[in-house]
Amino acid sequence: MVKTITSPYDVAEHLRTPEEMAAYLEASMAEADGDAAFIAKALGDIARAKGMSQVACDTGLSRESLYKALSGSRNPSLNTILKVVDALGLKLRAEVAPNPEMAGPNILADR
Repeated sequence: MVKTITSPYDVAEHLRTPEEMAAYLEASMAEADGDAAFIAKALGDIARAKGMSQVACDTGLSRESLYKALSGSRNPSLNTILKVVDALGLKLRAEVAPNPEMAGPNILADR
């Protein structure tokens, strides 16, 4: 019987271009289902692909605090997320939810 040799999969090794990084973040946000730690983990994967030292320098945060914040076991502050997204050269965007009635009260409905 032939043994199959495997190695751990690291998505950061496959995120080579800004377009791949943006697509990965967009897909992660779509799959997160409101889980902020899941999105933080995806940002951590992208940061590792770009180079955590460079991201730390660009954000003004330490590498250690970035590793912790983007580990997927915490919910980092919005300020940290925005700094990381900016350092990665990415943009967050908003769009209308598929079922706007389910998104909560419409503050513009009375206007």
